[in-house]
Amino acid sequence: MGSRDHSFWEHLPFRGVPWTRVLFIGAVCFGLWFLLDAPSLQRAAKASPLGGRRTVSLDVTGPVAALSRTLGLDNVVGWTDEAFGRTPGGGPQLAIRTHRAKSKPLPATSGTPTPTTLPLLNYHPTPATPLRVLVIGDSVGLDLGQPLVNALASYGNVASYLDGQIDTGLSRPDYFNWPAELKVDLANQQPQLVVVMMGANDPQGLVTPGGSLQFGQPGWDAEYSARVAAFIASANAAGAHVLWVGMPPMQDPGLDAQLKHLDGLVQAQVAQVGAGAKYLSSVPSLGDKTGAFVAYLPDRSGAEVNIRTPDGIHLTPGGGARLGAAVIQSIQGDLRVQLVPGVGGTGRRR
Repeated sequence: MGSRDHSFWEHLPFRGVPWTRVLFIGAVCFGLWFLLDAPSLQRAAKASPLGGRRTVSLDVTGPVAALSRTLGLDNVVGWTDEAFGRTPGGGPQLAIRTHRAKSKPLPATSGTPTPTTLPLLNYHPTPATPLRVLVIGDSVGLDLGQPLVNALASYGNVASYLDGQIDTGLSRPDYFNWPAELKVDLANQQPQLVVVMMGANDPQGLVTPGGSLQFGQPGWDAEYSARVAAFIASANAAGAHVLWVGMPPMQDPGLDAQLKHLDGLVQAQVAQVGAGAKYLSSVPSLGDKTGAFVAYLPDRSGAEVNIRTPDGIHLTPGGGARLGAAVIQSIQGDLRVQLVPGVGGTGRRR
């Protein structure tokens, strides 16, 4: 039996392949993958926390990413993502592709921006003059955004638009500049209402004109609050109200505490704006009776619905729909807008 087994292995087609050739083939495959995916790796490095590891990652991926873009090889990954319905860098999520606003140095944010006073919407849109709603946010905002846009499309007097960017927030304009993106959206869509849900990526170092501030350091809260205030003021100045949706409870206690702290900063800024902005907590919609993280909640019929994904951060379609219903209720109640069910509403993704 031993000699027969030995003879079997001797006659395999790959017998005698030198290990150096195997190593060479593996290195070539790795190099090709690195060249194709270098732009995505570079984007991930830019979004990572400030520090030496980020600096080294950018130094390594930068030249290769530039070569990949020059040769047009980065498009191969984009075509693959599109074929499989994936958001670049974000796994199997919504394939919403939008142009990225060019990052520009942010002006100093010391001091409180002058808010624009807006009355409550308090009016009755029609199919001819629909309520124009812009929904923006990070990956959790996308979890809300798609079900919300779909739900708003069932109303005959609403036109909604979705602009979501994964791995983004207000902390890192050097990676993605949301204030610049908002200005583009405001000019293109001319919304009367901007629904904002972001913050899951923001408990990290802030890039400022004077350097960086680590989360928890003195001055971090003031800088982040100023960015929130400026963001709301920019929308108000264009004639748009803001409905800021807070983060849901998180499964990880540390992240949950951080995001509750951020939500408190946002609430404080919204309170100073007056009628031009409203804050909607997602905890009553997505938390348990104590406001803590829960993966399942009963619907109106009493059936248990999965509302959170296994990572303990994102929302399932059921969770997004549940929170979207709360947003629509706030639009009708807090902002006093009469939404009329019927064919005619539109929902668009950018």
